[in-house]
Amino acid sequence: MKNISRFFLIIILSTQLFSSEFITIGTGSVTGIYYATGGAICRLVNKYKNNNSPIKCSIESTEGSLYNLTAVNNKDFDFAIVQSDILYQASHNKNNFKNSSYSKVKSIMAIYPELLTLVTKKDANINTIMDIKNKRINLGSSGSGNETTALTLFNEIGLTKNDLKEASSYNASEMSDALKNNKIDGYFYMVGHPTSTIKDSSSSVNIKIIPIENEITNKLIEKYPYFTKGNIPGGIYKGQVEDIPTFGVKAVLVVNEKVNEKIVYALVKAVLENFDEFKKLHPAYSNITKESLLEGLSTPLHEGAKKYYEEIGLIK
Repeated sequence: MKNISRFFLIIILSTQLFSSEFITIGTGSVTGIYYATGGAICRLVNKYKNNNSPIKCSIESTEGSLYNLTAVNNKDFDFAIVQSDILYQASHNKNNFKNSSYSKVKSIMAIYPELLTLVTKKDANINTIMDIKNKRINLGSSGSGNETTALTLFNEIGLTKNDLKEASSYNASEMSDALKNNKIDGYFYMVGHPTSTIKDSSSSVNIKIIPIENEITNKLIEKYPYFTKGNIPGGIYKGQVEDIPTFGVKAVLVVNEKVNEKIVYALVKAVLENFDEFKKLHPAYSNITKESLLEGLSTPLHEGAKKYYEEIGLIK
């Protein structure tokens, strides 16, 4: 009798194990907000029960937006976080995406604003964006969203990589050390604020964050609809007292169109039903609203996300 009971217990446990849904979110550097954001989403999703079929959510560190976009399109990841400008260009076959198809990538939510931030050593004598000529500036990993946005800015203000003394390609986890070790004079970083990377830089060297003025940002926004103005708040980094103007994009959670509608629905529901808890998981989320999650999307919503947003009245 005991053996029979044990047999049926094994069957029940095995059924529960295999009924679980396993999903992966592609993020970014372990020191960046993409990684923290993926972790925050998984934390809520893993608590959520979808008709007694648990969703097991995990995250993976990656090189960032471009890698994530391709991985989701190829279904190497179910979900990933991508800059809205990269997503727009890919979905509209612009710039480096003219001969590519990313039609399988769908939007879920635009989570928080990412601002292009130029961090420099204070003694590098860089006071305006044009002062980076003949300086050692890190643009980010080759082909990354970080580099793409920096080069878009360059094109608008008439600069090229050749105008720099050195254009390096350290990734997000490397560039703070590069600044501290005097390998570069400054780095561009597309990121939500505050971020540990810049805090780490400011703890070891005197830094200065360079403003990108309205004259430049106005032209960029007129030309590229996915850009928006923003301010890096004063007081969040050592030595930076005043707000610093710049521009940026949104960090967008995307998904492959083939991912089950019920899974996407459950993920969105898990985040929005615990929205106040989610907002406390990182300072970059402090000013977001449920409505702002739908601002800055440049590809159609996945049907699972659309269904939940309609149910709660965010879209009609």
